[in-house]
Amino acid sequence: MDSMRVLLVEDDAAISRFVATALQQLGYAVDAVESAERALRSVPDEAYDVMIVDIMLPGMDGLAFIEQCRGQGVTAPVLILSARRSVDERVEGLQRGGDDYLTKPFAVAELLARVEALTRRQKLPAGGSVLLQVEDLALDLARRSARRGDRVLDLSPRELSVLEYLCRNRGRVVTRAMILDHVWQMRFDPQTNVVDVYVHRLRKKVDREGEQPLIRTVRGVGYVLGG
Repeated sequence: MDSMRVLLVEDDAAISRFVATALQQLGYAVDAVESAERALRSVPDEAYDVMIVDIMLPGMDGLAFIEQCRGQGVTAPVLILSARRSVDERVEGLQRGGDDYLTKPFAVAELLARVEALTRRQKLPAGGSVLLQVEDLALDLARRSARRGDRVLDLSPRELSVLEYLCRNRGRVVTRAMILDHVWQMRFDPQTNVVDVYVHRLRKKVDREGEQPLIRTVRGVGYVLGG
């Protein structure tokens, strides 16, 4: 079986060596670069299973790099590394294309656990497809793909996770705090708008003009998928 591939973008040489070694000991193939500019030379030509990106990089910063990758259609999940600890800064990282956020200093065991959680979603298990169906919307959990009718939905890993949670709770109203806790597994302030941002993006892709809207907002409470 091929190794899972990781792109590590970190300008601190000591941290980069430490993280790369820990990942390699678990069997990951790691490409480590010290700048966003160097990373962009291999993305999206190289297929990575996960990217680990420091925010404070020389030249182009990590968030600008992530945004550029997303603009080029790169959907690999991104774990952001940063010394910034405020909720607002973490939310900004997620809004701009990150999938998870780890503050420095961090325990390597936590970093490895987060990488494994992100890559686990990318693996195709034996036994074929596992489908969630809501009207003409179908979510294939094994292949991490979604369709509405004949239309393939181009979703990021985080958007897929939000959609999966909504599908599993079809017809039930789920609050923003519930989505934050389940999808991000972080106790953010429920007043943050990161959930609204992701649901807005998801709705634009799921509910096209002329189609029956599937994602509904319950004002002051949260969201519901289907009837």
